[in-house]
Amino acid sequence: MSFTVIIPARFAAQRLPGKPLLDIGGKPMVEHTYRRAQESDARRVVVATDDERIADVVSAFGGEAIMTSESHRSGTDRLQEAASVLGLDEQELVVNVQADEPLLPASAIHQVANNLQAHSQAGIATLCEVIADQEEVEDPNAVKVVMDGAGFALYFSRSTIPHAASASARNCFRHIGLYAYRVSVLNQFVQWPPAELELAEKLEQLRALSNGVRIHVAVSEDRIPPGVDTEKDLDTVRRHLESQ
Repeated sequence: MSFTVIIPARFAAQRLPGKPLLDIGGKPMVEHTYRRAQESDARRVVVATDDERIADVVSAFGGEAIMTSESHRSGTDRLQEAASVLGLDEQELVVNVQADEPLLPASAIHQVANNLQAHSQAGIATLCEVIADQEEVEDPNAVKVVMDGAGFALYFSRSTIPHAASASARNCFRHIGLYAYRVSVLNQFVQWPPAELELAEKLEQLRALSNGVRIHVAVSEDRIPPGVDTEKDLDTVRRHLESQ
C-alpha cells in the first residue's frame, strides 16, 4: 500500500494565531505532527501552508513544505491543491493529518489509509471512538457518527445520535477528524457547492455524503489523544510530552 500524508497548516487560526509554530518542548507543534506522520508507512509527508513562516520552519527541521493559496475556505481545499501541485494520480491515496495533532499515533494514520485501500467502494475513510462519558455524548462539540452494518457512514451530527444514546450502553461514537481520500474524490469535492446538511451541521464531510460518496468508518485501534484547539489543550499536550 502506498499513500501520501499532507498536513494543511494555516497561520491565521482564530483562537491560537500562529498555532502550527507554537512551542512544545522546544519544537514547533507542526514538527511534532510531522514526526508522527513520518512514523507511519507514508511514502511521503508534506506540509501544505499559505504562510512563508511555516514553510521556513518546516524546511529548517528538514521537512518538506509547499505553498498553497491564502484564499482556501477549508483544509480540504488546501489538501486538494497540494495533491495537484504534487502531481498525484487520481487513484492515489492521501491522508489528511491536521497540524494541531502533535500526539496523533502513527498507527491511526496507517489504519485509515489501509481501510480505504481495502474498501474499493469507498471514496473516503475515517475513524471513530466509543464515547464513554455522558457529558460528551450530549456535547455538540463532539461530532457523532452512525454506521451501517458494513462500516459505512450513515450520518454525522453534532446532535446525540442515535436517539437516547448513553455512555453506559457504549452505543454512541465520536468521529475522529482523520481522513484518507482517493485523489479523484478530492478533485470532485472542491467542485461541489456546500450541501444543505453541511451548512446546518457545520460538518464538511456531509458534502461528500450528500453527493453519494461512501465514507468508511472504523473504530480506532488505538486511543487518539485530543488535538490543540485552546490554550488549555496546549498546556495539556506540553505536560504530556514533558512526562514522557
